[in-house]
Order: sequence, then structure tokens, then C-alpha cells
Amino acid sequence: MISTVLVEHPWMTTVGLVALVVLGPVVGAWLMPRPQIARVLLALSILAVALLAFVPTGRELAVGCTMEWSVPTLGAVELMGNVILFVPVVLLAGVVTRRPLVMLLAASGASVLVEAVQAFATVLGRSCSSNDWLANTLGACLGAVLAVIALRLARSGRHRHPV
Repeated sequence: MISTVLVEHPWMTTVGLVALVVLGPVVGAWLMPRPQIARVLLALSILAVALLAFVPTGRELAVGCTMEWSVPTLGAVELMGNVILFVPVVLLAGVVTRRPLVMLLAASGASVLVEAVQAFATVLGRSCSSNDWLANTLGACLGAVLAVIALRLARSGRHRHPV
């Protein structure tokens, strides 16, 4: 369903990625003094990942996982979709916990679990791929970098404008 939309409109992944890179640190810094809003947005981003990863597709697949390694490019909409999927999760989790590196590691581990469930829960009709894990982890890395920038922006803004 989402893959079909992305294939029909491949520009969406590029626009989404640029929007996350440009707006992510600013929004993250704005969320620092607003932890309840940040937690709600984090929960919604985790829910989006869960829905995209676990809603059954109606296909029947064999148990197993495809081992492939491709670096995502702007033209590879499905891989870029997997990159973008984890950026907001780690950005928001890094802002909420103030531990972007720990959230990066947690997200990469969560992606392994997602792929394992997809490999063995054939009733979902989801395919397991090492490419998905790699793309999710690259997105988590970007989210962690954006969280670090957001934390620094928030810190520098606090020093300039004492409350």
C-alpha cells in the first residue's frame, strides 16, 4: 500500500528526507521544554513503524530472510522509505531521553526484531530483508545526528535567552 504510493510518487521520499533534515533539529529543539508533546509524537512515530511493519498484506511467503546489501539512493523509493521510517523515531527518542546514541542502538536492535518477526510470522505476508535492517539503521543514524543537533540548538538557545 505505502510502497505503491511511493513508487507512483518517487519524489515523496526525497521531499520527506529533506524536510526531516531541515526541520528535524529545529522541531527537536522546540520540543525540549515540551516533553509531553515530544512523548506523544514519539508514540505516534513508533505506532506508524509498527503499523507499516506488521499489518498483514494478504500475501503468503515462505519462512526466511533475503540477505542483500544495497546502499539506499534517492531513486530507490522502498529503501529510502525504510531510511525515513526510523529518522523521526530516533530523533524524538533522542530528544526525550537526551541519549541519541543509545536510541540509535535501540532502534537498530528493534529493526532486527521487526525483520525476525517478518521472517517467521509468514501470516503477515511481509518479507524479511537485510536491506531493510540496513536502511532502518541508516535512518536511525540520521535521526541520532539530528537529535544531537537539536539538543545543541536547545542548549545554545537557553544560554542566549535566560528564563
